[in-house]
This record gives sequence, C-alpha cells and structure tokens, in this order.
Amino acid sequence: MASIPDPSQLAQGRMLSVTQSILAMMGLCFVVMLVAIDQTVVGTAMPNIVAELNGFELYAWVATAYLLTSVITVPIFGRLGDFYGRRRFVVVSIVLFTVASVLCGMAQSMMQLVLARALQGVAGGMLVGTAFACIPDLFPDPRVRLRWQVMMSAAFGIANGIGPFLGGFLTEQYGWRSVFYVNLPIGLLSLYFVYRYLPLIRHFRQGSVRLDWQGAILLMLGLGCIQLLVELLPQHGASSFMVLLGVASLAAFVLLVHWERRAAEPLLPAALFSNPAQLALFVLSVGLGFILFSLLFYGPLLLQGGFGLRPQTAGLLITPLVVFITVGSIINGRVVTRLSRPNIMLYLGLALLTIACIGMVFMDKTVPHWQFVLYAIAGGTGIGFIMPNLTVFSQEIAERSMLGIATAMLQSMRMVGGMLGTAIVGTLVTYQYGEGLSSRVAGLPADLAASLKDPQLLMSAAQQAHFLEQAGRQGQAGEIWLGVARDSLAHAVNIGMAVTLLLIVWCFYWVRKVPPIRFARKAESSQ
Repeated sequence: MASIPDPSQLAQGRMLSVTQSILAMMGLCFVVMLVAIDQTVVGTAMPNIVAELNGFELYAWVATAYLLTSVITVPIFGRLGDFYGRRRFVVVSIVLFTVASVLCGMAQSMMQLVLARALQGVAGGMLVGTAFACIPDLFPDPRVRLRWQVMMSAAFGIANGIGPFLGGFLTEQYGWRSVFYVNLPIGLLSLYFVYRYLPLIRHFRQGSVRLDWQGAILLMLGLGCIQLLVELLPQHGASSFMVLLGVASLAAFVLLVHWERRAAEPLLPAALFSNPAQLALFVLSVGLGFILFSLLFYGPLLLQGGFGLRPQTAGLLITPLVVFITVGSIINGRVVTRLSRPNIMLYLGLALLTIACIGMVFMDKTVPHWQFVLYAIAGGTGIGFIMPNLTVFSQEIAERSMLGIATAMLQSMRMVGGMLGTAIVGTLVTYQYGEGLSSRVAGLPADLAASLKDPQLLMSAAQQAHFLEQAGRQGQAGEIWLGVARDSLAHAVNIGMAVTLLLIVWCFYWVRKVPPIRFARKAESSQ
C-alpha cells in the first residue's frame, strides 16, 4: 500500500505523489459512480415501480424525497468537513447510502420507497457535501485540479453510460428491485478505496463547532412546504390549507434569513450570498438541477408511457443524454483553461440545452429514434459544458475558509433545482394529462374512462391487458383508446418540457451576471 503523507503536511499545501493521487481519486471516483448510477437507473425503472407498487401520485416523491433530505445535509456536512476533515464523513455516508439502497429494494409500497429514498438522500447529501470538496483539498492549483477531474468525469461517464441501459435491462430481466441492489458492490469498492487511501485533511482546528440545527430545520420546513404546495395544488386548488402552506413556507424562509444573519456558524453564510458572483452561480446551479432532473425523470416517462417503448429500449435511448454529460465535461476540461473568456462555455452549454428542450417540446411518436438521440446528445453535452464550470468558478471566487461550504452549497442548490423540477414538471404533467384526456373520453363507459384517467395504466402490462379485456366485452376498441391515452401523456410531458425551456431563457439572464473568470497561472507541478 502506498504510504499516505501526514495530514498536516497536506493542509500546508504539500502535494500527494502521483500514485497516492491516483489511489485517493479512485476512491472518490467510485463514490461518484455510486451516486450517478443510482440517479440514472432509478429514473429508467420508475414506470415499472409505479406499475407494481400502485402509486402514480407519488411518482415525483421518489425523486423529491431524496433531493429534499440531500438539500439539508449537503451544507451541514460541507461545513463539518471544513472543521473536522472530510474523510470520516465520506466513509459513514457510503455505508448509510448502501444500507438505504437495500431498504429501497425491499420496499413493499410507494410510501415505504419514498421513506427509504429520503434516508438515501441523507447519505447522498453527506457524500456530495464532502466527497466533491475533497478534490480542491488534494489539488489546490485549479489547473492541476482540472486535469485530475478528468478521472471524475470518466467515472461519471461510465456510470451515466451504463446507468440507463442497466436500469432498463435489470428492470426487464430481474425486476425493478435489482436496480437498487446494484449499489452494493459499488458501495463496497468505494468504501475500500476511501477508507484505505483518502487522507484526512483539516483546514481549521478549534475546540468546538456549533451546528446550525435551527437553520437546517427552517430550511427543511420552507422547502417541504413548497414541495407539498406544488404537489397538492392541482387537487385542492386555492383552499385554506394551500394558503396555509404558502404562508408557512414564506414565514420559514423569512425566519431563516433572520436567523442566519445572527448565527455563530450559519448553515448558509451571508458572505456567500452577498457576493454577486457567487449568487449568480448558485442561481444557475438551481436552474441546471431543474433541467437535469426534469430530463432524467420525465424523458423515460415520455418514452415508456407516451410512446409505449420497452424499458430496455427507453434506457438505450436515454443513455446518450447521460454519456455526453461526461463527454462535454472532458471537452470542457481540455479547453476552458485555454480560453481568454472561460465564461463562453456557459453560453454554449445553454445554447445546446435550448436545442434539446425545443426538440422535446415538439416530439411525438412519429419522430424517429435517431432524432431523439441527437437531442439527448445536445442536452448532455450542454450540461457537461456547464456543470463542472459552476464548481470550478465558485472555487476560484470563494475564500479558502469558505471552500467547503461554497462547493457544498453549489451542489445543494442543484438539488433544490432538481426537487423543484421534478415536482413542478410532475404536477404539470399529471394535471395536463387529466385535463387533456377528459374531453376525449367523454363518450366512453364510466369504468373504462376512469381506468384511462389513471396514467399508471400506461406503465403496467397487466393493467393494460385487463383494460383491453374490459373494453372488448363492452364493444370498445381498447387499443385505440390506449393510443389516445398515450398521446395525451406525451403531450403533457411536452408541456412540462416547455416549462424547462422557459427556465433556460431565465438562465441566460443570470449567466450575464457571472464576472469574467481568469485562471491564475501558477507553476504547474509534475502532476
């Protein structure tokens, strides 16, 4: 085993050897694969999960429960890592993430799955808040860091490349539960390399740290109320309960701002948000999360529910989206430090995302598969041009003492965006599907019309067979009515993608607020 330098030497800026760097980075790469594979395989398996567990109304909650708990834990452990070192938190989070994955695979109802995903989100937040911040610890020079981040991009690409296909294959061959159990071997590999080779690095040494639990609780209440409001508004309208949720969310955020200004160790340091450059990067991270999770969770729904494709086929078609996130990241890493205006990569990424979302808005079942693949390539490359730059730009702007929390907050903001994206787009899809189908099934018998109005029918082969049998007994052309329902669902997803497209326009406005980034030309080491 390669010897690990003394932590104090690393904290003073002495670099790891190449061998030590590779072994430490391998541990972080397996951590990235653990999180990335989970995100991609679950999205592909979701239609089948809903079909078996009977809970389409909780479709978005499988994603948002994970994201909501992650949002809280990312900044907490990002800050704790600054004080106590990140290695121990990475180890604990790997174990917890793996255990939660097993609980997800054992779920017997959608509610159990949602709760297990919430626990998984706690572990995922710990991973994101600490593992990603280890890289600037190991490689303080941004130019050296970008070269080593190619390993992370490659790991992300491998995970993203096999994730959708693996999710579709496992779901079709072994059932949806297997997509959660696949985290077991990856978790064990990441645990071995992190525990054995990742050094413990601390930037601060002080007797005690006061955790901002009040801020965490207020943030959770505010985001949780927003989540409930978005999910329940279509069913309850402007009722007193909805008004109460809105008021509670607003009050929680007002109290959060007030508390964070006076907290000794704030969860959300005011210095980060008072910096216009950091604020612009945080807002862009929210937008990127909204776009990314909308595509990952509702792209498979469009292909399987709207177009009637098999899970394995849908997984293959969505694969280019996640593969080219890595391709874009690698291309970006090669060129961004050589540009006189690195910010141009953000504009280029948003332009590619615009093309992808326009294609999704106007897509129907007559569109050939290769055209969907082209849109997926454009979207993935665009995300790859934006996502790593937000992190590197933020690390260049932040003070050294704020490095961990700045990196963690950037990841946390992306999760907030993902939570809002899956909730808002999901609510819109459900509402538009019901509204669009109501007028088209007015002449059907009540029992058949009620079956069609439940989108879950389009994800379950058993329910479709039962519907066709019922329709045949009543003299109705069941296949035609299933086609009508699929068209309505596809149109509903198209409208959801239109909201994502509007958000991209909003992101163009915020990119203009990011100041020109200039990478310092430091003497490069042999690494």
